[in-house]
Amino acid sequence: QAAAAAGAAPAELCAQLSALFRRAFAQAAISFTDFIRTSEPRHRRAVRRFWAALEDRGALYKGAYEGWYCTAEESFVPESQLAERVDAQGRTRKVSLETGHEVHWTKEENYMFKLSAFRDPLQKWLRDNPRAISPDPFYQRVVCWLAEDLPDLSVSRERSRLQWGIPVPGDSTQTIYVWVDALVNYLSVVGYPETHGEWWPAVHHVVGKDILKFHAVYWPALLMAAGLSPPERILVHSHWTVRRQKMSKSLGNVVDPFACFGRYTVDGFRYFLLRQGVPERDCDYYDEKVVKVVNSELADALGGLLNRSTALSINPSNTYPCFSESCFPKVVDYRGTKALGRASAEDYDFVVSVASLPLRVASYFEDFQIYKALECIALCVRQTNGFFQRHRPWKLDRKDPAEKLWLDTIIHVTLECLRVYGTLLQPVIPNTADKLLTRLAVAPEERGLSNLTFLPRYSGKPCPFEGRQLGPDTGILFHRLEKSGQHQTENKK
Repeated sequence: QAAAAAGAAPAELCAQLSALFRRAFAQAAISFTDFIRTSEPRHRRAVRRFWAALEDRGALYKGAYEGWYCTAEESFVPESQLAERVDAQGRTRKVSLETGHEVHWTKEENYMFKLSAFRDPLQKWLRDNPRAISPDPFYQRVVCWLAEDLPDLSVSRERSRLQWGIPVPGDSTQTIYVWVDALVNYLSVVGYPETHGEWWPAVHHVVGKDILKFHAVYWPALLMAAGLSPPERILVHSHWTVRRQKMSKSLGNVVDPFACFGRYTVDGFRYFLLRQGVPERDCDYYDEKVVKVVNSELADALGGLLNRSTALSINPSNTYPCFSESCFPKVVDYRGTKALGRASAEDYDFVVSVASLPLRVASYFEDFQIYKALECIALCVRQTNGFFQRHRPWKLDRKDPAEKLWLDTIIHVTLECLRVYGTLLQPVIPNTADKLLTRLAVAPEERGLSNLTFLPRYSGKPCPFEGRQLGPDTGILFHRLEKSGQHQTENKK
């Protein structure tokens, strides 16, 4: 229907849309090992083999099916999930309660999948794997679905009605249901049926909450029926709203990512979405919020810290200065002890906080809680700015040997913090992190998370960066964004 409205063949329309996604990924600095489309021969072959596995194991049968069908969602909607709405012409229409899309009564003969037989195995799978679906509210939602009836699932459509799709093997009158076809894509891309074992089932799916039932009920059941294990984890995310309203073409409040890359930079936009995007609930988007978050945390806090700690007035030799143990001695239990050297109790607190950051961030990344990782980093950046401000290195006299030791130690600690932040932020803001680490003279092979040690000199170990000449780029790390009104005025000028 969409293709007809656009005056194109379905294959042509899909090729255009797919190209848009590829372009968006390239512009957004999103890398991938493979980019697969369901029209590819390797996928068609995998779907036919998967269907044969379902058939061989007795999971399919042919039966008449009738019910309310939603074309937009390509699924049947139960009566309990329907509502009546009056359209613009004053006609009463039946719509899906969840999406608002119109439904039509449909009756046809299809192949059916014995979904009802998998209710107990699905419940056991979730009981045994409490982390299989996260965040937890979505896990609980699936548990509730499985407590209700689980009717068998129609897994084909009449070919006369749906030419666009993979025909049922051995029955050219039927087309394989689009969702069965689409879900098998996860197997196609890892080489099913020959080489998928290298990956499967140690895979993580990242899906939107609106397609949770397909991924957390239908898909695991289909896999079990075909003799395979469900994926290790299903990570679910919520949606972005715009000023508390759902994005919709009719409302005209759809956010264009390409325009956002131009307005906020790729790194700025990535940072905002990952910093403010909470997987378990819908998050609200508006331009002013992007500008505020990105300016305060990237341009001012992080960029300002780099600028101040590498300024030639403070660090005229442009090197990674030495750390002095006499100024900042190691204390086993600093709580309750009087300050030693030049460091305060607050400084010891702050150093402990940054030292524990890499493990905390790695744990949050693993758990798909990226916003929490960025929250921790932002807090540590604020603490580092506080440390720098507290000791006012610009007031210290470099000609005085004692003052010089403390001045160099302040800068060393600050650069060590920046090195940690730059390393941890690489997946989120790759260009800015690269610029930061290059300025600190951190070589590409020194940017890994596994060997990230903060402030080794504090523990009496050598620091490979000490005495190293800093990188030559002394420019601004991240330029402040203008508010959208200012941006438009500048463009008009």
